[in-house]
Amino acid sequence: MATQAYEAGRPEGSARRRLSAALWRRPWLRAVALLLPPLGWMAVFYLAALAVLFASAFWSIDSFTGKLTHTWTWDNFHTIFSDPTYRQIAFRTIWMAAAVTVTDAIVAFPFAYYMARIAGPRQRTLLFVLVLLPLWSSYLARIYAWRLILNHDGALNWTLGKLGLPAQGWAFTNTAMWIVFSYIWLPFMILPVYAALERIPDSYLEASRDLGARNWTTFRRVIVPLALPGIVAGSIFTFSLTLGDYITPSLVGNVDFIGNVIYRNVLGLTNNLPFAAAYATIPLAVMGLYLIVAKRLGAFEAL
Repeated sequence: MATQAYEAGRPEGSARRRLSAALWRRPWLRAVALLLPPLGWMAVFYLAALAVLFASAFWSIDSFTGKLTHTWTWDNFHTIFSDPTYRQIAFRTIWMAAAVTVTDAIVAFPFAYYMARIAGPRQRTLLFVLVLLPLWSSYLARIYAWRLILNHDGALNWTLGKLGLPAQGWAFTNTAMWIVFSYIWLPFMILPVYAALERIPDSYLEASRDLGARNWTTFRRVIVPLALPGIVAGSIFTFSLTLGDYITPSLVGNVDFIGNVIYRNVLGLTNNLPFAAAYATIPLAVMGLYLIVAKRLGAFEAL
């Protein structure tokens, strides 16, 4: 008791008590103190980096000395939008990201539905392991495995030959990239869709049947609308990961994506950092618009 009275009488103890009382009276102050360190870290190392990236997009490279010139200009953006090659690369990247997202949604939905609504506990655990198992292996190993499968003398054409079917020329094509991307990002679609389907109360489905709705009507008017936030949440992963990838197009498709152009201008012979920064604003802008639409569809509630 004497020790506590002594501590309370010390200036440090009184200051600590006043601070504790202020935090107790102002809950918002506790929230600010709790969130300030991570938000400050994000502001310094993420938002500041994006600001520098956007600012450097308006700089240029001296054609004679090759040095960076801090002179504001729109030349980089003018080159991107006026050159049909860069427009085609951007369109190819966005189109592939959209195609992979739709494919993964179609494949993931029945799989996730079976896991969430039909499978038993043991079977659900086994299916979870099968979904997550590819993520435990190397990204490059999975790409090279698919490259061996899709090559002209690979496992796919060998199997088709044994069955008496014509060989497929999918190696180093957009079809090959579509298959590989869809396979690699599929787990990122299955898990959010599973989470959304698992949260659907059984009473909703029972009420739909009691009202005379057929299975297809229940699926279309009850299950799909309630699972839509999970589908959109998964699409954020599949769309953004495809949009920024540059390894799969190089190894499987042998074509350029936005990431390949950025990589060459950063680490390649051109060393044109301002142009790379300007080209990098395209996927940032596309994802910004995509996230706005996803938020309106309630995707963040399913994450």
